[in-house]
Amino acid sequence: MRNLSIALISAFAIGCQYLQPKQKEQEKSVARVGNNMLTEANLIELTPVNLSKADSIIFAEKFVTDWVKKQLMIKKAEEVIDFNEAQIQNKVLNYQYALMVHELEKRYIEANLDEEVSEKEITDYYAQKSANFVLRQNLAKCLYFKIPQDAPQVWKLRRSLKNYPADTTEIWKYAEQNAVKAFTEDAWVKFEEVLLETPLKEITDKARFLRTNSFIEVSDEDFIYFIRIFEYKLVGEVAPLEFIRESVADVIVNKRKIALKKELEKKIYEEAKQTDAFEIFNN
Repeated sequence: MRNLSIALISAFAIGCQYLQPKQKEQEKSVARVGNNMLTEANLIELTPVNLSKADSIIFAEKFVTDWVKKQLMIKKAEEVIDFNEAQIQNKVLNYQYALMVHELEKRYIEANLDEEVSEKEITDYYAQKSANFVLRQNLAKCLYFKIPQDAPQVWKLRRSLKNYPADTTEIWKYAEQNAVKAFTEDAWVKFEEVLLETPLKEITDKARFLRTNSFIEVSDEDFIYFIRIFEYKLVGEVAPLEFIRESVADVIVNKRKIALKKELEKKIYEEAKQTDAFEIFNN
């Protein structure tokens, strides 16, 4: 390895017995396992671009070592197992074709995919398929405040939270001045994450806790934690649309991708049919 040229050191190639590139008579070999050769030309042919000299050295050394190990494994497999050569070749070709088709589909989708999803599409899909969006975690809409133990007049926050929503102005004024962490009831949040920093994180039956509590105050040595729960959704219930809106949009876009793949396949088939590019023989 130390005597490899700079071009060789910076090269990359895939060596596999069943996909071995043709070797010219005078090509320089850099590794051999049995009758299989990894040549300098093999490496240079697929050299990755924009690698620094140092990275190229590391990359090439690792590749050659990995190539040798893979060839040795193949050689040992041949000695131990009676392979069907035709089946192996067929699997290799199927994998190669799958990669090629995937690249064709990818380009077609990139050129034709509309990723804009309207609110109506989201709500319609949710209405039809809401049973597919079952919760795997408990959710809550709540107020949460993490207040230092030495914060002044904590009783004001406690009183305002119990009287919520009458004292919202006082709540946020106090939180802005004293809270280490706070969030509002405007969005659904995972209840597990709400409790994560509190002494309540070890509660096992969180569903029961949500059913039986609407105002919680707990403390540790450093902080006081206030939680005011307004709504909750439990594991097994249908997720609220507000919580999964982006997921629904992603599902719709993915369905468009699948439709485009089918469209491409049909388009190619119909074009070939019109030009007599294929023929099916009846026996």
